[in-house]
Amino acid sequence: MTGETDLSPARLRHARFAIAAVFCAHGAVTGSFATRIPWIQEHAQLSAGSLGLALAFPAVGAALTMPLAGRINHRFGARTALRALLAMWTLSLVLPSLAPNLPTLCFALFVYGATAGMSDVAMNALGVETENRLRRSIMSSLHGMWSVGALLGSAAGTVAAHTGSDARLHHLIAALALTAAGLVAVRGVLDLRSEPHDEAPAHFARPPKSALLIGAIGFCAVFAEGASLDWSAVYLRDVLDTDAGLAAASTTAFALTMAVARLVGDRVVDRFGPVRTVRASGVVATAGGLLVVSVHHPAAALAGFGMLGLGIAVVVPLAFAAAARSGPAPAQAIAGVATITYTSGLIAPSAIGAVADATSLVWSFGLVTLLAFALIAGAAVLRQGPPVGQPEATPAEKAARPHRDEPAGIQP
Repeated sequence: MTGETDLSPARLRHARFAIAAVFCAHGAVTGSFATRIPWIQEHAQLSAGSLGLALAFPAVGAALTMPLAGRINHRFGARTALRALLAMWTLSLVLPSLAPNLPTLCFALFVYGATAGMSDVAMNALGVETENRLRRSIMSSLHGMWSVGALLGSAAGTVAAHTGSDARLHHLIAALALTAAGLVAVRGVLDLRSEPHDEAPAHFARPPKSALLIGAIGFCAVFAEGASLDWSAVYLRDVLDTDAGLAAASTTAFALTMAVARLVGDRVVDRFGPVRTVRASGVVATAGGLLVVSVHHPAAALAGFGMLGLGIAVVVPLAFAAAARSGPAPAQAIAGVATITYTSGLIAPSAIGAVADATSLVWSFGLVTLLAFALIAGAAVLRQGPPVGQPEATPAEKAARPHRDEPAGIQP
């Protein structure tokens, strides 16, 4: 890609902070929405099954529109595309709380999912380009900033729920504030454009087989993330009979531990390697899930959701790094893993609702616990070779770092 000629260290640092702010704004929309799902469910008078059906529509919207993001980037350039798509996403926050019934909520969530998916692709693509120019890893910290945004949004939502505020007013104020913040942040990102002779991206690129197992690990983590973000508050309210404020705090606990883990995760991975890190993470997440489903007390549930967030936080960034080393076409492998993981996050809320409608929410989070356990069993697939274009470590180099498995990706 071409674009700016000023790629000085100072400009690149500014671009990094700008794209981090974009990630933060994107996450704040998700946190703001998740904490008010119980209000939206009650306002639209929905059962758990009906709510689960409605929560499937973001997946439909994203699946149908995410391929358009690459073409929009190609046509208008990274900065212009991100500006428009991010504004559409932040403003879409107002739609679900306005829906009075199931059909209108499904339509609102279709739009919500479509704008979420396209803006997500655009900001991650620009994050990768920024990382390439900095020549050091920043993607983990960018995902950490997304979690910080989700934490801030869920914290504000917890306060709004505790005070009994109308979600329509809450989401209107949040949408306007996040749109303004996003537009300011986008002004600082790199202004990159495709080469004139480049062809528009294809709608679908088949991932190599080596990326499928890696994607399965990401699937487990993102399923737990989507389930916890959208259903933790409902779990505390319906299963443990807590008030709205305490129920919303479960989402905050989950987002808090995930944010902290992602922000410090690079150092942990650098010390222990991706396989050991993911195995330990799986143990923590599994213990958290068992706490949620077996100890029916609000304090235990809050701690359990916090442990789930801590346990799954670094899995997806490591899955992307492993995909980049899994074959001769890193971009294609990453695209395949991203498709699997993002699809998992979008279908998880509806799957949890379907299981809850057939059995109970306790059984739903039993499924989440099983997927967390799968991280322990499947962590070895993240042990790949060095990044494409870099040589394998010599025996002497490996002996100097016996505590580590293979490196997790581009290191600073």
